[in-house]
This record gives sequence, structure tokens and C-alpha cells, in this order.
Amino acid sequence: MSNKMWGGRFQSAPDQVMEAINASIDFDKRLYAQDITASQAHARMLAATGILPPDDVDRIVEGLQAIRGEIEAGTFTFSTALEDIHMNVESRLTEMIGPAAGRLHTARSRNDQVATDFRLYVRDTLDRMDEALKGLQLALLDKAEAHADAVMPGFTHLQSAQPVTFGHHLMAYVEMIGRDRGRVQDARKRMNESPLGAAALAGTSFPIDRRMTAEALGFDGPMANSLDAVSDRDFVLETLSAFSILAVHLSRFAEEIVIWSSAQFRFVKLSDAWTTGSSIMPQKRNPDAAELIRAKTGRIMGALTSLTIVLKGLPLAYSKDMQEDKEPAFDAIDAAELAVAAMTGMVKDMEPVRERLAAAAGAGFSTATDLADWLVRELKMPFREAHHVTGRIVGLADGKGCELAELSLQEMQGIEPRITEAVFGVLSVENSVKSRTSEGGTSPENVRAAVRAWRERLG
Repeated sequence: MSNKMWGGRFQSAPDQVMEAINASIDFDKRLYAQDITASQAHARMLAATGILPPDDVDRIVEGLQAIRGEIEAGTFTFSTALEDIHMNVESRLTEMIGPAAGRLHTARSRNDQVATDFRLYVRDTLDRMDEALKGLQLALLDKAEAHADAVMPGFTHLQSAQPVTFGHHLMAYVEMIGRDRGRVQDARKRMNESPLGAAALAGTSFPIDRRMTAEALGFDGPMANSLDAVSDRDFVLETLSAFSILAVHLSRFAEEIVIWSSAQFRFVKLSDAWTTGSSIMPQKRNPDAAELIRAKTGRIMGALTSLTIVLKGLPLAYSKDMQEDKEPAFDAIDAAELAVAAMTGMVKDMEPVRERLAAAAGAGFSTATDLADWLVRELKMPFREAHHVTGRIVGLADGKGCELAELSLQEMQGIEPRITEAVFGVLSVENSVKSRTSEGGTSPENVRAAVRAWRERLG
């Protein structure tokens, strides 16, 4: 038997394999709330424009609300034979209110229906993500403020470079997440137009009011071109692109947490809440949450690649290929939201081991640049010459197996006679970070000022 929702042209039922490949209900049922909301808005518009009788529309709207309740209560039966969420809802509505349910699809196609539902879903996702990222920023701000003066090694090439503060390091991620929020907010602004009323691809001859439905659904207005309205998936691509960049940021931070929490570094401690044990090695405390955040980046970026490839060869307007837009997007959205929640939890939980950070901050001749700067500032030496002199002093300390501050004045004067006792004022890591007062620098006061500025921005 053909599908009763669309099978007038067909004489027999589809093959079982065809039914399986064609069905999307297993994953697009999560669009139920958006589908029902959009259908209610469409029905009310049909009544307001005189296209449908008000009594029928009242029954449709009430029936849809009852279906929402069934789905949320877990009593709704989803059917693969009905393919997708739209036809499952409409079929149940027909069971509940009879022939009036068949009027709901007037002046509408599944093409503009799914485009509208998916936009509403992605918009809800972007709103949730923006709020979640704000929460992550606030967690970072709290931790950065508490440890604004905790010195630690700053790295380039994962080699000790110059001392920074733990607070300054965390504030770098506040900035990154701020840019991520900007991309999320920008994507939301650009996608906030309504496809509803574009119908299959050409619009409709019914006197519909697209602006009424757009306003009812919180869109800024209707999309201007009906072909574009049903075929556009830019809003998904842009969301996945923004989430991919976010995932890269989270993954970089997760990698640092994995390194920092290792026995070899011991820069931070994570509690039992964000670590797991080993089945064979009782001493192990594994940073699995951080490792899984790192891994989920591949899933998120993979979804972006997948959808880009699906869309790249499609002519206008709608093709069934576009059914493949949802499953990877849903997976990536779930992964991104979970990763942000886990990172926020770890940031709140982790505690820096300040004495370990301080000891590591002074290793590897990390104040060598401070020495070179002192030679330039106090002895008026050209920087390239100061760099060369400092390199020789570092070589001397390295040969003796000591740090720069442990050299005697006489030993340094053996390389540059004009060096004075005052040089020791710049060789400690504490003085080094305090001196980095340039805008954006690592000094504790800079960190505290940056925290205050961000708190004001976040409200």
C-alpha cells in the first residue's frame, strides 16, 4: 500500500530498504517542538487571512498542543513508515480531529516546513550556546582573578619562554571564548529569517501573510526568495563553522589540562569529579573529560565537512540529499554543548599548584629577556648586542648548572663589565611578571583590570 500522506500517484508500497533509507524520524523527531510551534503559527495565519475557517484552526491548534504533550510525556508512537516528524505529527492530528487536520498543509510544503523547523532548532541551539559560553567565561574569570599573581612558565614551542601568571593564561581563553560568542551571535543574526510560505520552491497562490508567521516565530522577517528559502543551509554551515572554531579552542585548553595534570608537570589538580581511574593501575587519575573534549573536536569538524560535501553539488532547490543535513548537525551540536559544559566544570574544579608553578616559572632561564631588556634600558645597548651578551651569560649559567639569579655579579661582569648590582632586580620571576605592564601584558594588575573589564561587559 502506498503512503497515505502522499501516495496518490503511487500504486504500491515502497521496498523495505527504500523505506529505511528514506525515513528520518529516528533523528528528526527532536524537531517536534519547533514543528508544532511553526504549524500552529501557520494555522493561525491561515485563519487570519480567511484561507481556513476559524473553527478548524482552533481544533488544529488545540490538537497540535495535545500532541506536544504526548511527545513530552513519552506516550507518542513514532512510525518509520510515516518517514519524518512532520508526517508523524500530521497523521496523529488526523486521528485526533479528523479531516480538518488535512487543511493544515494548505499553502505549505514539507520543503519550507523542514527549513523553518531546522532554523528554529538551530536558533535555539545558538541561544543556548551563547549562554553556556558566557558561563564558561565567568568560570574562567573567577579562577583568573583568584590567581592573578600566581607565576607560571609561559611557553613557546612547549619550551620555557618567559614567566606569566596563571590568571593571564586563563584570560587568553576568556578572549578566545569571547570571539566564539561573537561568531555565535553573528550567525544567529544572519539566519533569523523565515522560510515559511516559500512552499515547495515557488511560493503559493494563496493570499498568505508571511510577515505574520515570521513575527509569530520570532524571525526578523521572511526570506526574500522562495528558491533560496527552501534550499539554503548556510545557517547550519555557519553554526558548524563557529562550533568548529570553538572546538579547536576547547581542544587546545583540554590539551593543556592533560599536560598540566600529569605527574611530570603537576601544575593543576583535578578532583574525582572530572577524572577516572585505571582498571589495573590503582595510582592513576586520568583526565578523561579533557581527553574526550579534545576528541569531540573531530566529530564537530567532521560534521562541517560532511554537510559541505552534501551541499556542494546540489542544484536548486530542494533535493533529498538535504535530509542528510540533520544527523551530523545534531551530533555536532550535542558534542559541542557537552564539551562546553565539561570544560566549564573542569575550570571551576581545577586548582593550580602554585608552588609547583612558581618553581617551573624560574626554570629554563625564563628571565633572560628581562636581562636583555635591562641591558638596553640601563646601559643603552642596542638590542641585538644585548641579545648576544645575554646569550653568553645564559651559556655561563647553563655550564654551571644554575639559574641566572644564582650567578655572581663578578661572573656577569666578566662578560659585560658595566653590569651593576641592580640587574638582580629583574632576574626574579615575580619582578618579571610585575614589569609586564604594557597593554595586554601579564602583570597581576593587568590581569585584575582585564577581569574587571570583562565582568562589566558580561553584565
